[in-house]
Amino acid sequence: MPTATEATRRGPGGRQSVAAPARQAARARRAQRARDWARRAPLLPALVFLVIVTQLPFVATVVISFIHWNALAPTTRGFAAFDNYVAVFADSAMRSSVVTTVLLTVTVVLVSLLLGLGLALLLDRGFRGRGIVRTLLITPFLVVPVASALLWKHALYNASYGLLNGALTWIWGLFGSHDPPQPDWMTNSPLAAVEVSLIWQWTPFMMLILLAGLQSRAADAIEAARMDGASAFDIFRYLTLPHLRRYLELAALLGTIYVVQNFDAVFTLTSGGLGTANLPYTIYQTFYQAHDYGRASAQGVVVVLCSLVVATFALRTVSSLLREEVTR
Repeated sequence: MPTATEATRRGPGGRQSVAAPARQAARARRAQRARDWARRAPLLPALVFLVIVTQLPFVATVVISFIHWNALAPTTRGFAAFDNYVAVFADSAMRSSVVTTVLLTVTVVLVSLLLGLGLALLLDRGFRGRGIVRTLLITPFLVVPVASALLWKHALYNASYGLLNGALTWIWGLFGSHDPPQPDWMTNSPLAAVEVSLIWQWTPFMMLILLAGLQSRAADAIEAARMDGASAFDIFRYLTLPHLRRYLELAALLGTIYVVQNFDAVFTLTSGGLGTANLPYTIYQTFYQAHDYGRASAQGVVVVLCSLVVATFALRTVSSLLREEVTR
């Protein structure tokens, strides 16, 4: 006697094939793959373009980093193994540029965060002309980096006709003095001059991120805290600041990624002199002035790997922000 399972496999006209469910599952999988490819196919040209533009040059840089290639000594070209990387870590100029990059990045990011937080708190309040003020505060971030550096170099820092020394002359004139101080800002404080110009440019970026975080707060929680007698400082400390923690982390990480790669301000304001050469400028010197393409490529690979570490933390922060928004 056939079992119940075997009976279900028999059709009215005879025995049904046991492999029919497997064939149906295979057809379903093929149909699903076809639908997946139909969704992904329009993205393939963009993916190919992205690989050609970004990944192939990086692969070429990695390959060159293992080659002795100096245009001033063409006869010494050949396989270098890890010699270029050893030279990078043994180079005193490279170590100095790392310290300069860290100081520049930490100062710019922290000061921009504090100023951006203050401006975001002000713009979160309602007042007449807030839209115009917001637009004016965003403007520095929209200026081309080279134009921003030129503005600070000539219109503000210049010792002969700059606005800063002109303001000192005017203030001293109010008190009857005809011998005001006229400091050469870029010579006396070169790194601070670069930092101030970058802070002016990146504060609006921090402000925008933090303002978005402020406007995503739960209004009912703020109103309940006020009704319970909480002061403005208590609301900021126990409600606003914990809510902004992820946004502060995101702004700091993104700012770090961009400021580490900054070249325009250093090149335009000081040309890397007086201890202001950061990592991008040092790579520029190695490549275009020393013409050591192998060592410059090794320096670039090291900088990219360090930037990837920071970018990984930034992506994790963004992912956590998105998860929080979804769960609300």
